[in-house]
Amino acid sequence: MAAHSTSHSASSSLLIVLLAVLVIFTRSSSAKLSTNFYSKSCPKVFSTVQSVVHSAISKQPRQGASLLRLHFHDCFVNGCDGSILLDDTPTFTGEKTAGPNNGSIRAFEVVDEIKSKVEKECPGVVSCADILAIAARDSVKILGGPKWDVKLGRRDSKTASLSAANSGVIPPPTSTLSNLINRFKAKGLSTKDMVALSGAHTIGQARCTIFRDRIYKDKNIDSSFAKTRQNKCPKTTGLPGDNKIAPLDLQTPTAFDNYYYKNLIKQKGLLRSDQQLFNGGSTDSLVKKYSEDTETFYSDFVNAMIKMGDIQPLSGSSGEIRKNCRKVNN
Repeated sequence: MAAHSTSHSASSSLLIVLLAVLVIFTRSSSAKLSTNFYSKSCPKVFSTVQSVVHSAISKQPRQGASLLRLHFHDCFVNGCDGSILLDDTPTFTGEKTAGPNNGSIRAFEVVDEIKSKVEKECPGVVSCADILAIAARDSVKILGGPKWDVKLGRRDSKTASLSAANSGVIPPPTSTLSNLINRFKAKGLSTKDMVALSGAHTIGQARCTIFRDRIYKDKNIDSSFAKTRQNKCPKTTGLPGDNKIAPLDLQTPTAFDNYYYKNLIKQKGLLRSDQQLFNGGSTDSLVKKYSEDTETFYSDFVNAMIKMGDIQPLSGSSGEIRKNCRKVNN
């Protein structure tokens, strides 16, 4: 009899353990990102974000590239968790003043406006990290690029890391090809993903301080292109020259298309790291393909954006849903 009751309690303990495992498993699998994450909790999230992005881009087309870049710089530092949006506080220094970000990331006001409109629609539901993912997609679409279904369900970090942002995870504009390949590989992105994502440089601008060495010192650059850029970007360092800007894509700077790759083939890449993609190395054939075939570029770009959006998201009970994207909730 005693033996029977022991086996009975053992089997019920086992059942409890199995149930607990099942609960944990369903919780973690339901925490996976999905395209319909807000379909019930905030059905108007997409139209709300899009209207703000649309209006920002119509006032200043450069905002599209800036929003796309925020998502990229966010995801590469400790995952897609909205940490890039946090202002410095007495207890931590955020990522805004890190080398790759300082003076080169913008559009924070656009994110603020999106967040306040979304909060009116459905308070405390949509994360800032998800807003960045949606705004990046909308920017590409509005500027003539492909559309895709964004996976959502990320949560916001409660801290940011200046040291992580400075650690070299975001490839600098002086990168060699192997450096670019390795930085992306470390984030689970292939060489093809890297070349496709670099096509985001078909929109946006860069400051003289970022491309000065290339236009005055590099040999793998079209000479008339270098001269054109030198007219706006003086050889001597210092202000105001350092902050003079030039389009990353000379041909169609406000259209999301494949001209970035066509420019590389003519040695008209503005950044040293851009021209590395077509410089007698392993990625030349991909650049050539994308320069001739917009459809393949678009489909590879979309796949890479979705993969990038999957980098280490916070989910379940991790992080929080910030009320204000610039600061952690009380």
